[in-house]
Amino acid sequence: MTSAFERRTRPLLITSGEPAGIGPELCGLLADTNLAQALGRPLVVLGDQNLLKTRAQAAQIAAQAYQHAQCIEQQQQLTKLPVGLHLWHHPLNTSCTTGKPDPANAPYVLGMLDSACDASLQGLAAGMVTAPIQKSAISPHWPGFMGHTEYLAQRCGQSDVVMMLEGGELRVALATTHLPLAQVPLAITREGLTQTLTILLKALRTHWSKPKPRVLVTGLNPHAGESGDLGHEEINTISPVIQQFRAQGEDVQGPFPADTLFQPKHLRGADAVLAMYHDQGLPVLKYASFG
Repeated sequence: MTSAFERRTRPLLITSGEPAGIGPELCGLLADTNLAQALGRPLVVLGDQNLLKTRAQAAQIAAQAYQHAQCIEQQQQLTKLPVGLHLWHHPLNTSCTTGKPDPANAPYVLGMLDSACDASLQGLAAGMVTAPIQKSAISPHWPGFMGHTEYLAQRCGQSDVVMMLEGGELRVALATTHLPLAQVPLAITREGLTQTLTILLKALRTHWSKPKPRVLVTGLNPHAGESGDLGHEEINTISPVIQQFRAQGEDVQGPFPADTLFQPKHLRGADAVLAMYHDQGLPVLKYASFG
């Protein structure tokens, strides 16, 4: 049986993402901090150790980055790591040119995700953090690849997942994720929204300690449908689900026009916003917190 101390000191795993992208540099910046000591747990960066060190040097990240990093190669080694930064070596499939993603390295990128996901599921790690990936470099190897959320959901055997981003004092969850815009209206159903709100409310209570979470829900159409003149999804789908949750005593409000919702006076006291699609909710959050 795992002790409370062991759970608090399990490592966090950081996948370095697309090798031709910005991930290796981001990991180098992380390596040049004392974050592991501040958190009191090991931080383990997954990737090709030569790539990570070379790219950190090329970006002129301080010389001590990775200087004292211990390199591991097997999952079992995660259980005996001291507090500090470590490298979990995953060799590249082929040579890498910065700025030019190569589909031949797709198994490398997915292999890091698989290792971090499996170690987390087995209780060997506290969780995983992912650097950016390039979907177009993975889809030739994994047809239909849509992104981290969907891939990890499949790896975990879960179909009921919600993507939520936090930053700039905002939490924005999505009713749909990486879909072409033309497919979004058909993907928004009463069943799906009910499932999304159920997961979101539970997460806010469990992980953000919000005993009575307040969630604001956007409409799908301009002006939240303008009473049906600009679309009927609000009337037929979104509003009935909101009323269902309100009847259960939940503080779920909306649907609100997305173009005016993201103002401090409206967001004050809200714990999260549920947006209907990717580019409805995330541009606002990324404007508020990017970088």
